[in-house]
Amino acid sequence: MSSISRKTGVSLAATTLLAAIALAGCSSDSSSDSTDSTASEGADSRGPITFAMGKNDTDKIIPVIERWNEEHPDEQVTLNELAGEADAQRETLVQSLQAGNSDYDVMALDVIWTADFAANQWLAPLEGDLEVDTSGLLDSTVESATYNGTLYALPQNTNGQLLFRNTEIIPEAPENWADLVESCTLAEEAGVDCLTTQLKQYEGLAVNTIGFIEGWGGSVLDDDGNVTVDSDEAKAGIQAMVDGLADGTLSQASLAATEEETNLAFTEGQTAYAINWPYMYTNSEDAEATAGKFEVQPLVGEDGVGVSTLGGYNNGININSENKATARDFIEFIINEENQTWFADNSFPPVLASIYDDESLVEQYPYLPALKESLENAAPRPVSPFYPAISKAIQDNAYAALNGNVDVDQATTDMKAAIENASS
Repeated sequence: MSSISRKTGVSLAATTLLAAIALAGCSSDSSSDSTDSTASEGADSRGPITFAMGKNDTDKIIPVIERWNEEHPDEQVTLNELAGEADAQRETLVQSLQAGNSDYDVMALDVIWTADFAANQWLAPLEGDLEVDTSGLLDSTVESATYNGTLYALPQNTNGQLLFRNTEIIPEAPENWADLVESCTLAEEAGVDCLTTQLKQYEGLAVNTIGFIEGWGGSVLDDDGNVTVDSDEAKAGIQAMVDGLADGTLSQASLAATEEETNLAFTEGQTAYAINWPYMYTNSEDAEATAGKFEVQPLVGEDGVGVSTLGGYNNGININSENKATARDFIEFIINEENQTWFADNSFPPVLASIYDDESLVEQYPYLPALKESLENAAPRPVSPFYPAISKAIQDNAYAALNGNVDVDQATTDMKAAIENASS
């Protein structure tokens, strides 16, 4: 897998978010009854459907659509390519859904959109006639597609972070965060940074902050949706990140790093460790500074394996689709073994768990077992229709703590207040 996409979610335009919140807030019993009726319409109907997806990734899905169309001449799928930018994709979908249109029967949704679209009653719940068997999928991916206990989309592909290590500098793999911190003396002796990751103020910072929170036993929201970023465990995770930057475990360059700066730092031999997505594996194999002298493993946390957040797409069915039976069968077709193996071969980490145990694939992509372990321990970003505001609150306050403008207690107090304000 030479590259990946949907590495991280992106913050959404404020106006779009406010519109979504307003719609969610204006729902009523009568609208719920109407939604239930709409969701059931077309549940047994078959015919041609459209599939909407950002154009950056359609090369992965086109062969799947071609296979489906060859087998289902009366239920052809037409690909509708959306813009490459995530914000523009979402805006196009939202405008159509708000108007009650059925332009798109199936939509490839960034994992962080699923709860928002479900809360706005734009997705047909995958229950009853639309129920899909998810028993073979990675649990964390199913969780990312579930809102208020109901499955609203079917995971298509996923992604998880890995810890890359230059074995020439640091021969032994750390088992936990303390081991990693201790091993940084070897990086210092080699004259390179210890660990580089994404701490620039964008979605990557939210992803990594959530990873530290979860890796120390905390959470942003609990199972009931209560804000828990000020728990002792969450504070300990953020404190570890802040201390890591202060003591040199985390490179100062991380404060300006996105995934690509992280990739360059590692493949050019400037850092002993890096946290990044699987696309960097092939880059590391091809780079002179790292070829033949690097390994990958899941992230490390306080007590052992750490927690990555998830990337990827979930496929949702438009509640106004007239051919929901075909739509349901198509999204299930995408997760069959043949198609999920195709994804594994073409830069899309699959959601079907068995693919990660395929010996022939592991031989081609040695990082698959580590990625599977990462995904099995991964956590979705907070499943909330207000995720963009949650992300901004995390970014703003984590960045303030990293830069020493506030201590962790104040940062988590402010973070909690901002999240609660956005969600109220």
